[in-house]
Amino acid sequence: MSQEYKHEEVRSRNEPFVSRTATNLWYEEPASDNPYIAVANYCHGYNMAELMEKRSFVDVFYLLFRGELPTRAQAQLLQHLMIALINPGPRHPATRAAMNAGVGKTDPLHILPIATAVLGGAYAGGGEVEHAMHFFAAHSEKDASELANNFLASGDPDWSKCGFDKRFGGVEQTAKNLADKLSTLDAAGSALVWGKQFAAALESHAIGWTTAGVAAAAFTDLGFNSRTAACLFQLLGAPGLLAHGLEMAGKPILAMPFVSDENYVIER
Repeated sequence: MSQEYKHEEVRSRNEPFVSRTATNLWYEEPASDNPYIAVANYCHGYNMAELMEKRSFVDVFYLLFRGELPTRAQAQLLQHLMIALINPGPRHPATRAAMNAGVGKTDPLHILPIATAVLGGAYAGGGEVEHAMHFFAAHSEKDASELANNFLASGDPDWSKCGFDKRFGGVEQTAKNLADKLSTLDAAGSALVWGKQFAAALESHAIGWTTAGVAAAAFTDLGFNSRTAACLFQLLGAPGLLAHGLEMAGKPILAMPFVSDENYVIER
């Protein structure tokens, strides 16, 4: 039996395209004799030459994405976070992707795009950061201990969507240590403080912070939105991914393990 589908009439909305692209974050001052040559660059109104002389990379990084220069305390928190996230570590899936690409003779220029794509994933990646920031926004006004008990009583919640989890059978100590450190800084706000209380209530159940969860709390306290923070998590981990990939690029393929046949499992 055939069924006839009716479609809405297609009609023009008469919305014209803009004549040129506009940006609020960057201005290139044109030369007097050639408008296609820039004589000065400005980031959110600040002359880049002056920024190079007077401000740090962390300051300008914050300015580029937030539209204003950070306070001293905000710059300190961001710098600590940037250092902590510079290398996801060799066990991270994104780093393994970089190492496999490198040893597999991939063009080194392609190592970083391959690896950062993995670092954008929902597991231990940018996707987890975004979910965790939504979690903080929805729950950080609630009592942390009570919420933790409710979560535990609910059965088996999807921990990966809140920035806390049980991985490798216990609490991720490096993430816990990072959260403890960041929460002592002057720019630490409600997300880091509340998250530390929530983690403490879960620790006896071998559940704790994930690195992505700590990053989400810090980005929240620094005023970044969730989509920007998820992308920045990829960006800040990129140096470590590239370093691992380049390290393997000059080695033979035998430098990486090859999983034996008996260790492959086919689920039916």
